[in-house]
Amino acid sequence: MSHTIYVEEAALALPKTQEILARYPRARKITVERYGEIFNPRAQNFRLQKQNPALILALKHDGFVLPAPPEYNIGGDHNFYFSHMMNCVYDCRYCFLQGMYQSANYVVFVNYEDFFARIAEQQAALPDGERGWFFSGYDCDSLAFEPVTGFIDAALAHFAAHPQSMLELRTKSTQIRPLLRREAMDNVVVAFSLSPDAVVQRWEAKTPSLEKRLLAASRLAQQGWQIGLRFDPVVVTGDSIAAYRALFERVFAVLPEAAVHSVSLGPFRLPKPFYKKLVRIYPEESLFAGETQINGNMISAEAQQETQLLQACREAILSYIPQRKFFPCTEIPA
Repeated sequence: MSHTIYVEEAALALPKTQEILARYPRARKITVERYGEIFNPRAQNFRLQKQNPALILALKHDGFVLPAPPEYNIGGDHNFYFSHMMNCVYDCRYCFLQGMYQSANYVVFVNYEDFFARIAEQQAALPDGERGWFFSGYDCDSLAFEPVTGFIDAALAHFAAHPQSMLELRTKSTQIRPLLRREAMDNVVVAFSLSPDAVVQRWEAKTPSLEKRLLAASRLAQQGWQIGLRFDPVVVTGDSIAAYRALFERVFAVLPEAAVHSVSLGPFRLPKPFYKKLVRIYPEESLFAGETQINGNMISAEAQQETQLLQACREAILSYIPQRKFFPCTEIPA
């Protein structure tokens, strides 16, 4: 529960703001002019805030829909992402948000209709007959905070009315009720980020277990929803090849190939400034203590270990799905 809620003055009267505030009748409510007053100052203690993050309700004014990073590509030619929320309720040790943001507080942008208007404009700007792919879950988990925000209900309504646009919901969450309440939609992919049990338990704090994620994915697949599988990042450990092979066997025993829309595979990598910040936050963390390689502005695991793991993962994945459903997030040497 959020014990403190900051609300932008301009957002205070919006119905969504009032709806969210009603969920926290005992919370301390503080009005601010702009959310950046709370979220952006330096010298904040991310780890301390993560223990009891505040909630910030704000309006987004620009940057509603942005070009997606190259690795956000599951077969479309026009890829974009949008973020109705900043920060995540989970606490994955490898998460880049810890390196990007000064604050661990949650920001929810409550002017949902403006997101959908910009998504519609972006789709309309594409050549006739071409689909835009719109990815949710880049700066937050798409579903984890859904009981509070109700954003996905609104998003599904928009994409149901705009079937030429494609939506990916990327998540580690089991908050799938908004999806189960609807018939499956051909232009929506529910993409689950999955890791071996040992990785979940050691480095994905506060997330649902692998078993619970697979149960959620299976329930959606049985109802006809297209499922994405995101093995990103894969983490190099002493027995990582065996662990990931066992993971794939377990996943594809639960989800038949016909239910799988796409599979992504990517290494653990971070921009150099983010990596250095995480090392400062977690100086004793073994995840950041191994040998690394630098590619441009990115830092990842030592080249030989990383390549061996990615090659083994690719081989195992392609024993379950056809090549056309496989989308590596980085080049994997043959």
